[in-house]
Amino acid sequence: MDANLDDALAVFTAVRRRLFGIAYRMLGTATEAEDLVQETWLRWQGTDRTVVDDPPAFLATTTTRLAINQLQSARVRRETYIGPWLPEPVDTSADPTLGAERTEALGFAVLVMLEKLTPTERAAYVLREAFAYEYPQICDIIQVSEASARQLVSRARKHLAGERRREASKDEQRRLLTAFVAAAKTGDLAALERLFAEDVVSYSDGGGVVRASKFPVRGRVTVAKFVRAFHTHFWNGVDVIQAESNGQPSVLLAKEGAVFAVLTVVASTDEGGGPGIDQVLWMMNPGKLGAAYAHVS
Repeated sequence: MDANLDDALAVFTAVRRRLFGIAYRMLGTATEAEDLVQETWLRWQGTDRTVVDDPPAFLATTTTRLAINQLQSARVRRETYIGPWLPEPVDTSADPTLGAERTEALGFAVLVMLEKLTPTERAAYVLREAFAYEYPQICDIIQVSEASARQLVSRARKHLAGERRREASKDEQRRLLTAFVAAAKTGDLAALERLFAEDVVSYSDGGGVVRASKFPVRGRVTVAKFVRAFHTHFWNGVDVIQAESNGQPSVLLAKEGAVFAVLTVVASTDEGGGPGIDQVLWMMNPGKLGAAYAHVS
């Protein structure tokens, strides 16, 4: 490798985690984000770097524009996806913000909501809210006027605010997740119902590859009965390992050292201040578990 390429690699390596953080928040899949970051590196190799005034800005711009383009085809694929689509979990135990200034646009529930935004809305929101880019920078990256950039971010905020609830603290989320696993393993219907919000939804993402519910299961009583229905065989021989995925508490479910699911709950506090589980998320598609979750010791 020549000296110029050595310099190019050093610049790229210094911002690689940020580039992955942008790509992941845009696409919701770590596998595709890694591929996109690799494409950014190839383009950086082939660029006349002597004319690039701000390499980190150039690399962020390249990554974001590639992600915007990729989202168009991703939407078509997700329309034909078998069962509920959930984001691919990422291990954030060592990097809680995943290369960003803030944890925004990282949690599972928000990533699912971001799917409803246009690619440019999503890009503007991610760059502003997670990475604290100034509006002039956002304009340059997504090639819109400053007024348009502000409008895109404002529209995205309003859309998400209309669907978001007051999130429970991380400690409460962990407590509720632990209680849920205990009740699910024993099939304790009453305990499950006490943990759930009235309109709780259970999403199982098997992608048509493994056996999982192809439809969301809704409602406190229905979800509790659904979880109890498979408790006698689902949990046999399963090891439950505490983890942190996407900045929130999760558990890895493993058999004989191989992880077959990442499980988490999304919880909020109601008007009375009491926490309850709004969503139960079962990420079971083997293609989404990735190298980070492939095996546990």
